[in-house]
Amino acid sequence: MVQWTDRDESMVDWLLVVRLAEMDAIRWALGALSGSGVPVSTRKAQQWVVRLEGAGLVERARPTYRDTSIVWATAAAIGRPAPNLFRQTIRHEVAVSAVSARYLAHGYTWQRDRKPVARLDHQADGVAIRNGEVELIEVELTPKTWQRYKMICENHSHRLAHDGVTRVAYFCTEDATRAVTRAADKYVFRTERPGLVAETVFDIRGQWVGPALDRPRPEVLPGASVLTELDGVDGQPAGGVTR
Repeated sequence: MVQWTDRDESMVDWLLVVRLAEMDAIRWALGALSGSGVPVSTRKAQQWVVRLEGAGLVERARPTYRDTSIVWATAAAIGRPAPNLFRQTIRHEVAVSAVSARYLAHGYTWQRDRKPVARLDHQADGVAIRNGEVELIEVELTPKTWQRYKMICENHSHRLAHDGVTRVAYFCTEDATRAVTRAADKYVFRTERPGLVAETVFDIRGQWVGPALDRPRPEVLPGASVLTELDGVDGQPAGGVTR
């Protein structure tokens, strides 16, 4: 039997929000939840997946178009069916999970943005919050039309000025970074323009190739070691799975 820990539940809750993730993101998220702020080894992440897979709480597959496995929480864990790994949005969703896991490692919480409240409103890919800082997160793998950027940038300007948003951060491919920067220069009001940043961190496949996320942790959280927090990976499990 597999021991179910609070750390496991937090990971499954994270998978519920981001929907699915590759092993790189799993490594960062496990490191974040251990309090270390750095990714665990690939071996540790694989062992965690195997353990929760054995309990029927996560599943994984390796599509031919990706270099590594994609992991998601099962219907038994979150009450949602398995994702279609061949839909067009998968590359984007995997990239969002890569960003969210790195924000977790830097001491932020991660949540979905609120749903649009009007036809011209815009929903960001995620919201990262830490010590009163609120960042809207956008993952941009392909450039949009100028008409779309105009509407989105005007929406970002409004939220930076009126909704308590500290920063809008775009994580992009090289082409998308140029497009976002041009649009922001043109459509974001000058007083809010410094609040929108764009950086190149993804290649055209949506793989993270950029530098480490530049969001220093305010503190290193005390707590047990990664090995202890992943009890049942290298340690001796006890008890059954409960939720």
